[in-house]
Amino acid sequence: MMTPIKTNCAGMARRDFIQLGFGAVGGLTFTQIQQLRAEAAVRQGKVSPDQINCILIWLDGGPSHYETFDPKPDAPKEIRGEFKSIKTTVPGVHFSEVMPNLAKTAHKLTIVRSICHKDPNHGGGNHYLMTGAPTPVPVGCGAFVSFHPSFGSMVSNSRGVRGGLPAYMTMPNVSRSGGPSFLGAQHAPFVVGGNPASEGFRVRDVAVPQSISEGRAIARQQLRHSLDTMERIAARVADDPTVGFDTFYQQGLELVTSPKAQAAFDVSKEPKAIRESYGMSDFGQRLLLARRLAEVGVSFSVVYYGGWDHHRGIFKTMKDEAGPKMDEGVAALINDLDQRGMLDSTLVICLGEFGRTPKVNKDAGRDHWPGAMSVLMAGAGIPRGQVVGATDPKGYYAAENIYSPEDFAVSLYTKLGIEPHQILHTNTGRPVQLVNGGKPIKELFA
Repeated sequence: MMTPIKTNCAGMARRDFIQLGFGAVGGLTFTQIQQLRAEAAVRQGKVSPDQINCILIWLDGGPSHYETFDPKPDAPKEIRGEFKSIKTTVPGVHFSEVMPNLAKTAHKLTIVRSICHKDPNHGGGNHYLMTGAPTPVPVGCGAFVSFHPSFGSMVSNSRGVRGGLPAYMTMPNVSRSGGPSFLGAQHAPFVVGGNPASEGFRVRDVAVPQSISEGRAIARQQLRHSLDTMERIAARVADDPTVGFDTFYQQGLELVTSPKAQAAFDVSKEPKAIRESYGMSDFGQRLLLARRLAEVGVSFSVVYYGGWDHHRGIFKTMKDEAGPKMDEGVAALINDLDQRGMLDSTLVICLGEFGRTPKVNKDAGRDHWPGAMSVLMAGAGIPRGQVVGATDPKGYYAAENIYSPEDFAVSLYTKLGIEPHQILHTNTGRPVQLVNGGKPIKELFA
């Protein structure tokens, strides 16, 4: 049994109040608190928050909490489904049987079982969990909307280009609310398309043009012409401001001439055993590429994995494809980062927009369910081997230590050294709070 955490009169754990100083502690601002934390981290040999990179694994469609990290073996069959639960390396914690590798890695990660919200649509749920902000109006399942900056775009806005590398990259495409909104197109993600598992994989618009590699067209004007296929994805809203092409040309020039970038994108340089540990699938190799990008200093990478809207045939899909790919790849990523000494400097997050319905439907699937979901988190100083919160015995709703998407966003930004409650301004001058409310998930902070 865990020892109860003592809290102050505001309900905050005393340990967290002292160490993190959330709120106005002695009149200190967030920036001052973060500076103190950074200095303390350096003294203790830890990583400063502004040097932590993030790999966000987006399971588009909404993964089932039952078939991943919150099985309910004692529930009726129409709720528990076809899979058994298996033990993990953390005593008393069980995962679904289709997550054997992650079960063996459970002592290195944390599962938050109690994040929930009320939006059952893909459009609204995606926006909420990719930005920390609900949509101001109802948004249907097919919508691609950007009312608020995504996490990656805000990291780009805060940190900017480092070493010639964009702060925000996504592969193989952008999630429907992964854009910059009013921050501007310069903070849209750089999209890494293609399949890294294929032979001869090259990243479009990053490979040095042939005219340059052969020693021709070295004049700036000729170089700019050689880069005229450079693509950046702007936000999917009409009122996003455009920026001068010179910005993109400069970023493109830095990217294609950066030895670090060229080396990072060449996954063929990885030992065969490492590549195979991730799985030789498109998803597994994108996770490996994300690790290589974090290694050279890319602040925020999104690995997009679609197809998790399992309204039918969930058990076959989870057993034959989605489950094994995710289980093998994510476990390999966490273990690889840990073995390289990178886990403390890398925040790994795996989630979708919501969970799935408790009852299995007539098509052997589960439908949309925002009342409960499981989020995997690891690295960046998050205590290892824990489960945060819980759902009720049948998995209908988050029931213990309930947290909101705003709480999740505050925690993410705090881990990366970004003030979560700062005021931004739209292109019309309207003030907007980055995260409206929310509190840190205290269990994620040692």
